[in-house]
Amino acid sequence: MPEATLLDELVRAITDLDEAGALTLVQTRLARGGDPFEIVAACQAGLRRVGELYEVRQYYLSGLIMAGEIFREIVELLRPALEQRTAEPAAGRILLGTVQGDIHDIGKNMLGMLLTSHGFAVTDLGVDVPAAEFLRLTLAVQPDVICLSALISSSHESMRATVALLKTELAQRGLTVPIMIGGGLMDEHIFRYVGADHWAGDAMEGVRLCRDLSAARRPAAG
Repeated sequence: MPEATLLDELVRAITDLDEAGALTLVQTRLARGGDPFEIVAACQAGLRRVGELYEVRQYYLSGLIMAGEIFREIVELLRPALEQRTAEPAAGRILLGTVQGDIHDIGKNMLGMLLTSHGFAVTDLGVDVPAAEFLRLTLAVQPDVICLSALISSSHESMRATVALLKTELAQRGLTVPIMIGGGLMDEHIFRYVGADHWAGDAMEGVRLCRDLSAARRPAAG
């Protein structure tokens, strides 16, 4: 099977929640020396489709959970290859979590895995995280970037309140930490509504943003 077809089949297998088929395709791709980041991109496409099917009620919460489990198993298969492919680790601390009122963690976990594979120190607060907890850990960890995740539209108010609290409290302390938001249905409109500094449409874009933002906070060498 051609490599491009393998990736297309992986997208389809994840969309169909075909655990055995997805794992077999990943193993085949890795055995052929395939790029693990291309496999991640295919996973993202499949997970986005699962999220879309959930939003239109073709899938239930169990479908999201199953997709997350498939991704977790794929991550375990990819981890050695991702670590080998990581060239120069990006020094940086990331605070990551899903905002209060939302228990979805597929996209968050994907971003966390990729950030870790790129050498970041990631503090993952989990799901349904209150704004005050984000603030408490921001002050304790002193991250280079704060990443807020949300999938369902009803959590956008919570995300907005979290951003507002963080910016207000940090400004009072003379601190500035960039806040990035992301999620399967994130767009420019939501980004402007919640008042964040940056937004990412997928996990790989999130990694690139975190690398750039973290590097910008480091003093220039020499």
